[in-house]
Amino acid sequence: MAKIETHFNRRSFLKLVALGSGGLMLQFNWLSAIARENPNIDAAFKLNGFIEISTDGTVTIASPNPEIGQNVKTSMPMIVAEELDVNWKNVKVVQAPLNTDIFTRQLAGGSQSIRESWDALRMAGAAVRQMLVEAAAKSWGVSASEIDVKLGIISHAKSGRKAGFGEMASAASKIPIPKEVNTKNTKDFTIIKHSQFNVDGPDIIRGKAQFGIDVYSDNMVFAAIVHPPAFGMKLKSYDAKDALAMTGITDVFTIKVYPEDFKRGQFDTSAFPELIVVTGDSTWHILKAKKKIKTEWIPFETHTIKMESDKGSKNQEVPAGMATTKDQYDQMIKKSKEKGKVEREDGNFEKAYQSAAKKIERSYTAPYLAHSPLEPLNFYADVTENKAVLIGPIQTPEFMEKSVAQRLGLSLDQIDIQMTRIGGGFGRKLFGHYLLEAAIISQKIKKPVKLIYSREDDMTFGAYRPTYHATFRAGLDRNNNLVAFHVKAGGIPESPLFANRFPAGAVDNYLAESWTIESNITTAAFRAPRSNYMGAVEQAFLDEVAELAGKDPIDFRIELFEKAIKNPVGKKNDYDAKRYAGVLKLIREKSGWGSPKTGLSRGVAAYYCHNSYVANVVDLKMENGKPIIEKVYCAVDCGIVVNPIAASNMVEGGSVDGIGHALYSQLTLKNGVPQQNNYHDYQLMRNYDAPRDVEVHFVESETHPTGLGEPPFAPAIGALSNALYKANGKRYYHQPFMINMEKEYPALKNS
Repeated sequence: MAKIETHFNRRSFLKLVALGSGGLMLQFNWLSAIARENPNIDAAFKLNGFIEISTDGTVTIASPNPEIGQNVKTSMPMIVAEELDVNWKNVKVVQAPLNTDIFTRQLAGGSQSIRESWDALRMAGAAVRQMLVEAAAKSWGVSASEIDVKLGIISHAKSGRKAGFGEMASAASKIPIPKEVNTKNTKDFTIIKHSQFNVDGPDIIRGKAQFGIDVYSDNMVFAAIVHPPAFGMKLKSYDAKDALAMTGITDVFTIKVYPEDFKRGQFDTSAFPELIVVTGDSTWHILKAKKKIKTEWIPFETHTIKMESDKGSKNQEVPAGMATTKDQYDQMIKKSKEKGKVEREDGNFEKAYQSAAKKIERSYTAPYLAHSPLEPLNFYADVTENKAVLIGPIQTPEFMEKSVAQRLGLSLDQIDIQMTRIGGGFGRKLFGHYLLEAAIISQKIKKPVKLIYSREDDMTFGAYRPTYHATFRAGLDRNNNLVAFHVKAGGIPESPLFANRFPAGAVDNYLAESWTIESNITTAAFRAPRSNYMGAVEQAFLDEVAELAGKDPIDFRIELFEKAIKNPVGKKNDYDAKRYAGVLKLIREKSGWGSPKTGLSRGVAAYYCHNSYVANVVDLKMENGKPIIEKVYCAVDCGIVVNPIAASNMVEGGSVDGIGHALYSQLTLKNGVPQQNNYHDYQLMRNYDAPRDVEVHFVESETHPTGLGEPPFAPAIGALSNALYKANGKRYYHQPFMINMEKEYPALKNS
């Protein structure tokens, strides 16, 4: 066992009470001892949680973070239950309420829920177990060191006494909070590392699980919004006479979501601060009425907005103009040829490159992507003079609580945000302008409101994955060793560059440059932000370098990792070369890489992001110019795997998601107008295009858990790209790949 301090104190431990029925309820803030990725930030995150033990032995554990399909509502309570040593069959899981005490992290994003809560959740369970043991010891008049706990049963071997948790719950409520606790040795885990099915699974299957879209109240009205048709435009005037005359419509008015003096938080992203609102008695009525409103829109001028983030305050310029995809592409090409901002430089790249025996240069692009979650944006709001009750799907409730309080003129204590299960988000529901809109509408009309976006609203309102461009150059010496590597990466409006990631640290002469272009197109975090592009194109380029060197692509990568292990270049490399090489070795073994498969073309890739390592091999064949993906192999090092079945699901889903977007998806613009607005023209992977099989393998590890929802996305694209080359003898440098294939095989457009 490992001994850790609980850090419970008067401020953090809010309640310790006996229930009326004689049970025990512990309400407290779980204090995370895990640092953020930035070591300069003080790590004192608190997660609100509850443990309730009933007299019948049922243990209710509240999961603190939003559930977005990543299964944390099951996995986080598993960690508590493991240290509590309760029988999982006797555990009931509920969603914890929001609590915004200092340094909270109740959010779904960055693949950090388990990583940042690991010690804290274990501590919570161990503390309650210790209090139950001490209660039993006091009751039986024996030493606590002689008492064992297993599967919710407290026992004393010498006297033969036994008691269930429920029998000792009331007595445990009177035990002082322990100052330090012992946590289990990982080899003794009986719940963690063992697959547990989704606790919401039965309700989802029966249609009983409550998503945000399911929230209603008897006296609420429905609301829809009308936003400008193009980025770069704002409202001049509108005429709602025809809409107001329609059946079921109660009102049409405008709201300013973000007044000019409003200081936006980091998740208050929206290009359209002034909106037209339609309210009525049904979704059908308000969506019909939207089409009857006559509107006039005009271009807006360049202006600034006030922003507030964990990096401080700033004034952000929003340029005027209405973008077209081709024009933006031309801008990126031009910018990519200019000198970028040097983010890292080891050795002398230009000198080494010029004297290299073999040289290669390649450029890659990727388009805007819409998040397009199955559940469109929606939120329920009931705002009164002294209270705001907000219920719906939100990945960042703690951040939006602050924005709502600021915008409505209420205190944080008067804001009650309740988290529902989220029907897909992928980063889109990190940005809660729709929550704020619902609150403003309810405050204005003094009634409960259900705001619902149509699919077209959801897709044309922003915020998108940025569009990117990257150029790579590499030089080999006469012995085919990589001696020079240059990456220059940028985009609209951000650069995807990670200057200290592989192959930084493995090349003597390394140069990384970045550049950006400002835009009024709102963008947002998309599953595996920046990595979703950078990992894919880096791995495609490395395959070309390996081919130029005449080396097997896995051997070539491992050779570089060996250098990074034995003689690393620089001190800022943000990856563990041994673990990185480890997933490549595992994928080589599990995929049978050295044995060609008849009729199949194979591609490999590996990438590090969100503190985890993933390698993929993609097997595919071509039929009439179309890729048929027979199998995807995945090797993953994410530390301890808390819930194997859920972890496998995430890796499978992330791999399919990455491959699907790389093949099919893009959002384009013409004079500021999004050209795709629904699934008929914004293509996602269909069932019949999905990989026939995905096989997942995890590295056995005792390292604390790291990220998993996002790391599988990028390397799956890289492996796909490399497999396509093996199949077609042609490299594809511009996503989505099927656009290029349709040019070669026109019949694909109608397939």
